[in-house]
Amino acid sequence: MSAEVDALTVVNQLRDLAADPLNRRAIVEDQGCLPGLILFFDHPNPQVVYSALLAVRYLAECRANREKMKSELGMMLSLQNVMQKSASPGETKLLASEIYEILQSAGKEEAEKAEAAASSCRRKAHFFLGSNNKKAKTVVLHIDGLDDSTRRSMCEEALLKIRGVISFTFQMAVKRCVVRIRSDLKAEALGTAINSTKVMKAQQVVRTEDGGELVVPFQEDSAVLVEENTDIPDYLPEDESPSDEQDKAVTRVGSITDGIGWLSTAANFLTRSFYW
Repeated sequence: MSAEVDALTVVNQLRDLAADPLNRRAIVEDQGCLPGLILFFDHPNPQVVYSALLAVRYLAECRANREKMKSELGMMLSLQNVMQKSASPGETKLLASEIYEILQSAGKEEAEKAEAAASSCRRKAHFFLGSNNKKAKTVVLHIDGLDDSTRRSMCEEALLKIRGVISFTFQMAVKRCVVRIRSDLKAEALGTAINSTKVMKAQQVVRTEDGGELVVPFQEDSAVLVEENTDIPDYLPEDESPSDEQDKAVTRVGSITDGIGWLSTAANFLTRSFYW
């Protein structure tokens, strides 16, 4: 049991570090972390598998990482195994498929990158992480009233009731929540669910053409019918942890220094846990 808890702690910490773009190159360049994440794809705990996949998905957002990730021993085969395993939950298969497609096209996209990047960035107003993925998208919410762990739990409960929510990560220091959702789910559904708590109000963070950020409130009359998720897997919610530790893991200020130090700890754990 303790080994499983340690594995979940390590993979969740790596996931939170990978959520910060400043840490992604360092994690992939580390000799132990990427191979360790791949080994976690075959872990018996579905929450560990999903968290490892989400960490790898974040790492794949950095274009410079993709070739190395694709060539990493066991990466593509392990992703295929997750996609084909009958016991894998649907959202886990979707995430593995998304990563596989991104890495598979890593070599091809270099030739088109220069031409497509500029026009693509101008066309996209929303702050979506998955530019190559048509099945899922990422929405960033600023949540007024997200002040403590109690409010965070209320927000988790509200989001988990929405069918189509894949995962979410909180940034308590700046009152934000990064939510991965299916492409056919409207962002307004997230706002409706959070606003229904009566103690919090959600607004969407979008990226402007000049690279800045703009906080856009949802229309007061834009409440949409939220399809509730009646079969909630237990691996989707964020693990409960003190808010100060969560802030240190995902906020940009100082995260690269903290992250690099923590990679050594994670690598040591992975070395003890697997035979390479």
